[in-house]
Amino acid sequence: QVQLVESGGGSAQAGGSLRLSCVASAADFSRRSVAWFRQAPGKDREGIAGISPANSYIAYAESVKGRFLISRGNTKNTVYLQMNSLKPEDSAMYYCAAAASGYIWRATTPFRAADFAYWGPGTQVTVSS
Repeated sequence: QVQLVESGGGSAQAGGSLRLSCVASAADFSRRSVAWFRQAPGKDREGIAGISPANSYIAYAESVKGRFLISRGNTKNTVYLQMNSLKPEDSAMYYCAAAASGYIWRATTPFRAADFAYWGPGTQVTVSS
């Protein structure tokens, strides 16, 4: 079982930046694919960034490409989402998700929630204009 906890959400002005963190309980987190999803009220959940073990595959949704950056931290159980040039439409609950051990995610887009077995409770991001 993997427990994920997101942090770093909050409020920002349009054009600003936030960095989300995802900390996992799994010792093998660095060997799992990890993705960030988001869901705004009344909208479908959207996968926006994903990273595979050893950073072999990294993918972004078109809606965030060039503005967001997913990375692994120096500590093996952390993944970050750096969000720059924020827009009001980026406002949503953001979730970190991790794949099952040994599952190979090949950065397919659009992201499939079914590829990720473990989910955090989410952190809210609100961007004002």
